[in-house]
Amino acid sequence: MPALTILLASVLKPLDDTRMLGKFGRTLAGRPGTQVHVAGRAAPPPPNLLANLHVHALLQGSRLSLARLRAQWRYWQLLRQVRPNVVFVHAPELLPATVLWQWLGRGRRHFVYDVRENYALNIQTQAVYPTWARSLLAGLVRRLETLAAARAAAVLLAERSYAAELPFAAGALTTAAAPAASALLPKSQKPKTRNQPPVLIIENKYQPYDAQPAAWPRRLPGFPEPLRLVYSGTISELNGVWEALRFAAHLRTVWPLAHLTIIGACQQPALLARLEAAVAAAKGAVTLVGGAALVPHATLVAELRRAHLGLLPYRPHPSTARCVPTKLFEYLGLALPLVLPPNPLWQPLADAANAGLAFDFQQAEYPPALELAAALQARPYYPQGPPPLAFWESEAKKLSALLNILGNCRP
Repeated sequence: MPALTILLASVLKPLDDTRMLGKFGRTLAGRPGTQVHVAGRAAPPPPNLLANLHVHALLQGSRLSLARLRAQWRYWQLLRQVRPNVVFVHAPELLPATVLWQWLGRGRRHFVYDVRENYALNIQTQAVYPTWARSLLAGLVRRLETLAAARAAAVLLAERSYAAELPFAAGALTTAAAPAASALLPKSQKPKTRNQPPVLIIENKYQPYDAQPAAWPRRLPGFPEPLRLVYSGTISELNGVWEALRFAAHLRTVWPLAHLTIIGACQQPALLARLEAAVAAAKGAVTLVGGAALVPHATLVAELRRAHLGLLPYRPHPSTARCVPTKLFEYLGLALPLVLPPNPLWQPLADAANAGLAFDFQQAEYPPALELAAALQARPYYPQGPPPLAFWESEAKKLSALLNILGNCRP
């Protein structure tokens, strides 16, 4: 049988994106006789890629530039050049071209839609677009997703909550044995309508890139010693960057050598300018890594391994309240002690591993800094090591099962 060729594509996600390349790409490339191509926003690819794992830049430039329109043409050219058997679509804006490509294949081509966000909900609630346009844009995106999903070989959900939130994602499966063809599903788990594809939950868990084990159990250093705090990932107000600065400044009143590193990319120029001013005003107590530039994931992981305490100061918001942050899985997998809000989905994951402290970052007055520092130092963290549920291995089994079905569907 000829090699199976797979294309994974997004416009805005960088070529070293942890889900598209680091998890999906590496997992799929581990299958014998498979060629995997990853297309996304230009970024230095991670070193030591497998020989059958290739990268292609779709977007060279700003997310708000004309280059984003040209990325559609590059994607179409790549489809014709690579001639994939299966396409994994990681962004809704690539769905129209993908559906056209599939239709022209007359049943010989398959695509899988990977739902990484509830895009319609985000458009309506995150105040990125003008108020008058939000409902219109959200409705268009939801309609596009629903129409495209009906033609997909499978729909993947990065969050369990999407099964209840998205009309085309009902009946999602969570087990590693869940197949990707409706004919193989148990009767109780078959799609509810003839046009509904199988839906599988594949969470964004932590995938180590090397064999370096996490150290455990963990304890924080004492007051006279340096304490390294870290805020990682997308830099935004919604994700709590100002709360991270406030928390660090409060703790520094009794822990003078507490240092905060903010590492990640910021897509909002006005916010970045304010943040850079705040970092400068901190006089060396805060370091910003990235900002206007994307940060290679290996650099981020290296910073997490140096840190003593990870912060997840998310603001309460409908678009994040029912999702498990990728960084929570990363912190758990690296056995990094953490501070997180009392979210009913997140806190049980941390409590089960004795991973950290629940803290309300939104409270008007923080508890006395000495009391907070004592609470952080009072316990050992991860006495049993990183929890197995934090790792990608369980999700890789589901993805491999899906690929086995799609690989057998080739003409």
